[in-house]
Amino acid sequence: MSAFSRFTPLASALPSTVPFVGPEAIERQRGIAVSARIGANENGFGPAASVFAAMREEAGNIWKYNDPENFALREALAAHLGISSANIAIGSGIDELLGQIVRLVIAPGAPVVTSLGAYPTFNFHVAGFGGRLVTVPYANDREDLDGLLDTVKRENAPLVYFANPDNPMGSWWDADSIVAFARALPETTLMVLDEAYSETGPAGSLPSISSLIELPNVVRTRTFSKAYGLAGSRTGYAISTTGTAQAFDKIRNHFGMNRLATSAALAALKDQTYLVEVVGKIHAARKRIGGIARANGLEPLPSATNFVAIDAGRDGAYAKAIVDGLMEHGVFIRMPGVAPLNRCIRVSVGPESDMALFEEALPQVLKQISR
Repeated sequence: MSAFSRFTPLASALPSTVPFVGPEAIERQRGIAVSARIGANENGFGPAASVFAAMREEAGNIWKYNDPENFALREALAAHLGISSANIAIGSGIDELLGQIVRLVIAPGAPVVTSLGAYPTFNFHVAGFGGRLVTVPYANDREDLDGLLDTVKRENAPLVYFANPDNPMGSWWDADSIVAFARALPETTLMVLDEAYSETGPAGSLPSISSLIELPNVVRTRTFSKAYGLAGSRTGYAISTTGTAQAFDKIRNHFGMNRLATSAALAALKDQTYLVEVVGKIHAARKRIGGIARANGLEPLPSATNFVAIDAGRDGAYAKAIVDGLMEHGVFIRMPGVAPLNRCIRVSVGPESDMALFEEALPQVLKQISR
């Protein structure tokens, strides 16, 4: 198959990859329908009824572009967080914001520090803008703060990525440790503090807004995809100093947000009663997943997210056999991609119907692959 002959040297050298193979692609490839979609860290409980109502009300205005300044959402988030709207940038999910951050900071060949096995979409953006990834192994199944700091200093890296709570292991650090790490970074190193799962972590795991808001080299990214149940709407935001937050205006797609997504986010943010309710459901589903794992001789890892990493007790090949075997039963899950993390499988929370399918299929798969 021929391709255009004048792509940039960087683009020509990159592989054609997709960071995540979606359940839809697996259905097409294998001809198997997904009955339990519990592999993409989505919130299977979905958003509040008030969110659906807001989207229906806004649907008639879909012929209009969204406000390019995202004024209403920024104002609502600012009031919710107790900061100025000038401290906030809006994007189509954290994934888009990560790409913008890399574009703002990384020149070709520049070192970027992250954890080995952490969120692969960030790595995808780094490669796409010509950065050089420098990775630090996890320590005891969570990101190694000391190792990341040492590597940043050794490499004189302009960018470091750290997620808390973490994907793919579900682990977390306490707020004081994160603040200490951020304050120990060189002023010339921008820290991406990915807080996609900020609403589902334990008390004490989330640094206060005031503890980091004055640091121009810290950008905190959050999303409506997880606890708020709006993964399909692609709505995220970044929090930083006004100067750093406003730098996004130089490169972002000013018409990149759609009106229905914005309406959904505004309604979701307003309905904090539902958020408390759904976070309770997430915590209960984590316990349910852990119980299923233990009943089958597997060990669930502690989780602060909307998924549970389960230690399958062997290696990546065995974990992959479980993932593939479950898909044969219509149960879609995933696994970490790098050893030794890939000894685990990863199961997202969902309603009881999904949990029941997982509970029914798992022992059958384990029996089949152990023959």
